[in-house]
Amino acid sequence: MDTCEALLAQKGYDAMTVGDIAQGAGITRGALYFYFGSKQEVVAALVARTVEHLWERSRVTAQTEEPRQAIAAAMRRTVELWNEHGPVFRTAIDLSLTVPEIGELWSRTAELFIEAITAVLERAGVQAGTGPDQASAMAGALCWMIERTFYHASQESREKLQKASSTCEHIWLISAGLTA
Repeated sequence: MDTCEALLAQKGYDAMTVGDIAQGAGITRGALYFYFGSKQEVVAALVARTVEHLWERSRVTAQTEEPRQAIAAAMRRTVELWNEHGPVFRTAIDLSLTVPEIGELWSRTAELFIEAITAVLERAGVQAGTGPDQASAMAGALCWMIERTFYHASQESREKLQKASSTCEHIWLISAGLTA
């Protein structure tokens, strides 16, 4: 899977082949097919591993009591993870509509983040609920905004990613009513 991640960064999903993955891993194509039925399966396993890593590293951040600190820490962590695994995240987003297993993994990850963002918004005083001005709906919009913003910024540079993070953090703070 490490080879697959490196190849995603170097070649992208479409140009990467099963042969490339096997060669990079130092095994035969047949050996790779013993574990995975296709390139899609290798990528799905990589996405599963990466989103588990994403959630594990983010879980504690989401539980930070003070909302401003939780938001700042969440955005820092998000930048770190996109810097480390941007090609995997972009591939997961690109394939989420056409590869059901990846779509389910990505949707479940978004649900977990929406729950965490909801909790932070509620701790900041945003009313619980699903109405347009309530925490759950706002959290969903924030989650998908952050995903799309980071998707585009991560293709350009680390500096663009950091700037995107600052903008998303500012919008989150406004949404939480935490700007002075």
